[in-house]
Amino acid sequence: MSIVESWFIPFDIVLVISTGFTGLSGVTFLLIIIFDKICHTVPMLLIANTSLTAVLFGFSMFSLAMFTLQSDLRQVQTHDVFCVVRSYIAYGACAIFNFSFALQAFYRYLLITHPNRLLYQSARFQLQLILLTWTYGFIVPIEFVARGEVVYSVDNQICQIPLEPSFSIIYMASCVYVFPIFITMIIYYKLIRYVKHMNARSTSVNTVLRARYELKMVRRIVIIILILLTLGLTYFIFVLMSFFTTLPKYHFRIAFMFLDVSMACVMLVVFKFTDHLRSFMKTRRNMEQGTVAVIWIGS
Repeated sequence: MSIVESWFIPFDIVLVISTGFTGLSGVTFLLIIIFDKICHTVPMLLIANTSLTAVLFGFSMFSLAMFTLQSDLRQVQTHDVFCVVRSYIAYGACAIFNFSFALQAFYRYLLITHPNRLLYQSARFQLQLILLTWTYGFIVPIEFVARGEVVYSVDNQICQIPLEPSFSIIYMASCVYVFPIFITMIIYYKLIRYVKHMNARSTSVNTVLRARYELKMVRRIVIIILILLTLGLTYFIFVLMSFFTTLPKYHFRIAFMFLDVSMACVMLVVFKFTDHLRSFMKTRRNMEQGTVAVIWIGS
C-alpha cells in the first residue's frame, strides 16, 4: 500500500484535463483542415502535421496521466505491460511535436531566401520533411528503451528514464528538446539578419513586405517555443540538478505538471495565431447564431 499525498489527486486531474485538451484540440484542428477547402495549402499542411503530432503526444500523455490517477486512487504501486510502450510513444511524439515547429519555421525561411525554388515550397517536398521527422521521432527512443533505461518510478507512478547522470538522459534531452528548439531559434536568427540585409539593399517594397510578413510568422513560432521552454524549464532544472544533488521525491509529478499545461497553452496559441482556424470557428459561430435567430423569428 502506497502513501498518497493530499496533492496527488488534484495534480493528476490537472494532468488529465491538460493532456485531454491537447489531444482533442489536435483532432478539432485536423477536422477543420480536412473539411475546409480554404485550408488545403502548404502552410496549413504543416499546421496539420503539428495537430496530428499533438493528437499523438496529447493522448499518449493522457494515457500516462490516467494510469497515474488510477494508481493513486487505488493506492497501489504497480505497472502494466504497456507502461514502457506508453513512454516510448510519448518520447517519440514529443520529438516530432517540437520538430513540427522547426518545419514551419524552415518553410517560412525557404519562402524568403529561395522564392523562386518552387520545389522547396511544394507539398511533396514538405511531406518528405514531415516523414523524415516522424521517422526520427520513433527511432530516437529505441536507444534507451532497448537498453532497459525506461523504468517504473514507484513514487511518481510512471515509467521514465531516471533523472540521474547518464548517457541516456543527455541523449534524450538533446534529441527530443534541444535539437528541434535550437534549429528553430537558428532559423529565426538567420531570418532576422536576412531581412535586415534586404532593408539595407535596394530591394523592391513588395519583396521586403513579404519578407517581413514571413518573419512575423516565424516570430509567432518562436513565441510558441518560448512557452514550451518557460513551462518546461522545471524538467530541465531537475535534469541539471540530478548531476549535482538528490532530486525531490516527486520530481516527475512536478515536472509533468508544467509540461502538460504547456502543451495545452501551446494549442491555444496555435489556434490564436492561425487565421484560417479562427475564421472557420468564427464563421461557424455566426452561422449558429443566425440559425437561432431565424428559428426565434419564425416562432
